[in-house]
Amino acid sequence: MPNTFTPLPLTREDSFLNQTGVALLQRLIQITSQLVAAPNSIVPRLLSRCGIIDRNPARVTGWQREHQLAEDEKDDPRSPALPDWDTLIRLADALVDRSADKYRGWGDVVVFAACTAARIGEVSGVRVKDIDRSTWTWEICRQTTTGPGGLIDKGTKGKRRRTVPLIVEVRDLVAERLDRLGRHPDARLFTGPRGGRIATAVLRDATHWDDVVAALGLEYLRRHDLRHTGLTWMAVAGVPVHVLREIAGHGSLTTTQRYLHPDRQAIEQAGDALSAHLTVKGSTSGPRPRAVQIITAKTVLTCEWPR
Repeated sequence: MPNTFTPLPLTREDSFLNQTGVALLQRLIQITSQLVAAPNSIVPRLLSRCGIIDRNPARVTGWQREHQLAEDEKDDPRSPALPDWDTLIRLADALVDRSADKYRGWGDVVVFAACTAARIGEVSGVRVKDIDRSTWTWEICRQTTTGPGGLIDKGTKGKRRRTVPLIVEVRDLVAERLDRLGRHPDARLFTGPRGGRIATAVLRDATHWDDVVAALGLEYLRRHDLRHTGLTWMAVAGVPVHVLREIAGHGSLTTTQRYLHPDRQAIEQAGDALSAHLTVKGSTSGPRPRAVQIITAKTVLTCEWPR
């Protein structure tokens, strides 16, 4: 006769014990995770020796480099930049066409982000009062990001306020929105079709971003690459590195210098410039030797030192 098992009905006390057990198990998992992640923790070493985990996570190397590259916005941030203005406009138009009700605001966000080298969250955070029409500049002082209760506004990355120029190509777009909003200094310049905040995930889903960029042959392009595009264009245009750093809001000059990779023509021109300098007759700007006397106890030495 096969063995059969008939579960007994649960009483209220049994249900309470089950809930308590689940809560205790969740707390145990939380405590274990904290112990494993703690600096100099002995727990990962013990788990590794007992065969519970394959290897000690503290001995995994290489992730620091990858994390730093992500924080520093890629090792070569110029590589994903859009090549020109026409490509940017084609991208913006295609995203609008794929969105619900063909919402023009998505295209405006994309163009504005690329032309100001701003993050999508910073574009969402711009208010009417942040725009100065007299100088056509934008003071970036907040960004939209995810929070415990959804999208929230907070300070910019690193809490670094900065001012960026609004080029001629986006001034009509900005002026139209400022006129529409009127005298409401705290009104958002860019919102979703229902007036909500914008985040990179919202832009991706609303415009079918992945499908659009693949159809345009730009399958590598992410939303953050609009920022790389703007900074790359400014670097190619000859914006000095210290100014570019202020516009980007980079904490390290090394991060900004990654946008300044010279092309072959610039390298050839540098060689021509050096040759022209060295062949100038009668140049007095180069180093010339001067005589100095070194007096010692036994003799006087005359040495030639470069000036």
